Amino acid sequence: MKSVFVAAGVLAPLAAAHSIFQQAGSGSIDFGTSCTRMPPNNSPVTSVGSSDLACNVGGSRGVAGLCEVSAGDSFFVEMHAQPNDRSCANEAIGGNHFGPVIVYMAKVNDAKTADGASASWFKVDEFGYDAGSKTWGTDTLNKNCGKRTFKIPSKIPAGDYLVRAEAIALHTAGSSGGAQFYMSCYQVRVANSGSGQLPAGVRLPGAYSASDPGILINIWGDFGTYKVPGPAVIDQSYF
Repeated sequence: MKSVFVAAGVLAPLAAAHSIFQQAGSGSIDFGTSCTRMPPNNSPVTSVGSSDLACNVGGSRGVAGLCEVSAGDSFFVEMHAQPNDRSCANEAIGGNHFGPVIVYMAKVNDAKTADGASASWFKVDEFGYDAGSKTWGTDTLNKNCGKRTFKIPSKIPAGDYLVRAEAIALHTAGSSGGAQFYMSCYQVRVANSGSGQLPAGVRLPGAYSASDPGILINIWGDFGTYKVPGPAVIDQSYF
């Protein structure tokens, strides 16, 4: 959905309930959006075969900033519905946009120039659906002011990485093409005193199919166990 102008010429808020992964941080450090490849708006990607699935629309182009961390550090990504609105009073992603939250990383030669679509992505974190508490990954974002915190694997090599944060809204996923993918990529430089090892990865697009049970699903009925799309989170030995 394009941004629209009201009669007075003021830019109207972006689409309600849609959302953007915007800020990042590590520990007590708030990087803001300094290393974020910000999408042009809060509209989702809806095709699993689109090159935009890697880092969103325009996300193949890098930005000037890098977020510098060390292997083993905690790192958070932060989603909000409107640009630069970090108010915890507003839902990070509302409108019954229930679904999983997933974080990938990819080792690249230069985080400022890597396109994302040709990268090898490995999954470092996910929250799908907890049947006991009836909690979706997106619910955890709303409960934590948009934040999802994970650990940078301690055993990966030093160097440049892209971090890809994703929420998949499944409220209209009962028909093919109905799932909505919200993702942003962050440019990160990881320091590590050891040599490290790199997990096997997947391509995005490529790792998802429109018929995957975690993508083509009616969440309003009895769907049983939910399977998060993509590969499994890398082995705990990497952490």
